Amino acid sequence: MSKDNKENITIKIDGIDVTVPSGTTILEAAKKIGVHIPTLCNHPDLTAKSTCRICVVEDTGSRRLKTACNQPVDSCKEIITNSKRVKEVRKTILQLILANHPQDCLNCIRNQKCELQELTQKENIMDNPFERIYEPVPIKDDNPSLVRDNSKCIKCGRCVQACEEIQASKAIGFNGRSTNYSIGQAFDKATDESTCVLCGKCITVCPVGALREKDDTEKVWDALANENKFVVFQTAPSVRVGLGDEFGYSSGEIVTGHMVAGIRRLGADKVIDTNFSADLTIMEEGTEFLGRLTNGGTLPMITSCSPGWINFVEKNYPDLIDHLSTCKSPQQMFGAITKTYYAEKLGVDPKDMFVVSVMPCIAKKYESKRPEMDASGYRDIDVVLTTRELARMFKENGLDISELEPEDYDSIIGHGTGAGTIFGTSGGVMEAALRTVYEVVTGEELDNVDFEAVRGHDDFKEAEVQVGDIPVRVAITSGLGNAKKLLEKIRKGEADYHFIEVMACPGGCVGGGGQPYTIKHDAREDRMEGLYKDDKQHDIRKSHENPEIKEIYEEFLGEPNSHKAHELLHTHYRNRYTKA
Repeated sequence: MSKDNKENITIKIDGIDVTVPSGTTILEAAKKIGVHIPTLCNHPDLTAKSTCRICVVEDTGSRRLKTACNQPVDSCKEIITNSKRVKEVRKTILQLILANHPQDCLNCIRNQKCELQELTQKENIMDNPFERIYEPVPIKDDNPSLVRDNSKCIKCGRCVQACEEIQASKAIGFNGRSTNYSIGQAFDKATDESTCVLCGKCITVCPVGALREKDDTEKVWDALANENKFVVFQTAPSVRVGLGDEFGYSSGEIVTGHMVAGIRRLGADKVIDTNFSADLTIMEEGTEFLGRLTNGGTLPMITSCSPGWINFVEKNYPDLIDHLSTCKSPQQMFGAITKTYYAEKLGVDPKDMFVVSVMPCIAKKYESKRPEMDASGYRDIDVVLTTRELARMFKENGLDISELEPEDYDSIIGHGTGAGTIFGTSGGVMEAALRTVYEVVTGEELDNVDFEAVRGHDDFKEAEVQVGDIPVRVAITSGLGNAKKLLEKIRKGEADYHFIEVMACPGGCVGGGGQPYTIKHDAREDRMEGLYKDDKQHDIRKSHENPEIKEIYEEFLGEPNSHKAHELLHTHYRNRYTKA
């Protein structure tokens, strides 16, 4: 190892010289020269903890093996990643994990998408000298969204880290000792009694099948097979840029038409774009914001589209509930409109309507079960599927959507604008709102509808937009850890904003807990770019210009924030304070 005067380190890894900045980990330095050291507990979104020790390597300057994920190259002499000693230690660690694992891959939801399975194949594990000590434990299934199967848990700790480091929820931790060592809520509390907000971030980082969404596909199959049910699907904006991951498309590719065709092949009576109700949300939320701004209402107003975010406020900051917009999320608005206006238009009895939402989010399952979500006299939404569940239904029916000719959504209430599309990414709701609020207030057409200041991957974004005589100050953040910092500022009176957008998941819905599994750090960015591309492909990019939105106000709702709109499209929240 040598160090130059620019703080760069040159070191040999497997006989090859590599020069990297001081502080670079062995793992990162090896990757630079094409040497991929296996990992299991390591994840690009989380602090390296070296819990599993799969990534051990030899350093010729030390008698002890070193973990590559968290050890910097600075203190190393020469690294060897593939010696017989290293291979034997890695193999032994894997065999010990497997001895306490059910190994029921054929019945596991992560089959062929499991990092443990993949690593076992790569390390050529063909047998195991260790006695099986695996014992099944009860599955935790006490909520509408999330299932925990600790029989499959390898105790890597990623879920605990994600819950604490990214989402600041601290809902789960390590319990017990020795053979009773496990991960879950403190004192094995029920999920709803803990600070869990059901965002699903723990699922997205779990390397095995220990965590998964509650599977509701059978309920949808039953409805599709029932000739008395009129089954309507809605698909959220970000699903169109996530679903392709399951069918060999490049990351972030737009598959809208193929997805619609696939859903019709499943037997759906109608397939509707949630972008329509995203546009409806802008009409309601934009009007609510202007009302608060001009009439002295509670500011800053904060968006309410993300149910994980709503859960976070109710459980941690109930004193700030008045800052939340009263608008239902686009999912719930869609259900309320479908079982009233749409049912009447089609001549279908709403009791026979079965509304299926396809969402990137597991918290949407919980949201649909909230007792107040029945403004139509029926449950607004009957079943929520994640993007992953829809992919499984396609595969179960022998459908590869890449082989289907693209089809368009049904009308009426079926079409949205580019503004609706960008709801799926952090900053998108704010940008869509600004496009409409600016033109409604000033009566002038925007020269450029692209508000670049609210876009991008930063944890926190802010902008000031002149709307008539008022300089409107806005802020955008995603990930609950970042949102928590903003809420603390509001509590202290230090957040000088009028309007704030918060999404529970980093990057917004493109990084939702129901999206296809990936540990690619740039997957969210690809999906985000896909949505902005889709926005530009729309002829209409402003919610208030959507002809179907104009029609529903003329024929049914009257005007934004009308009495009927409030009955169907707005909601309330409650204090659910929970001590961590």
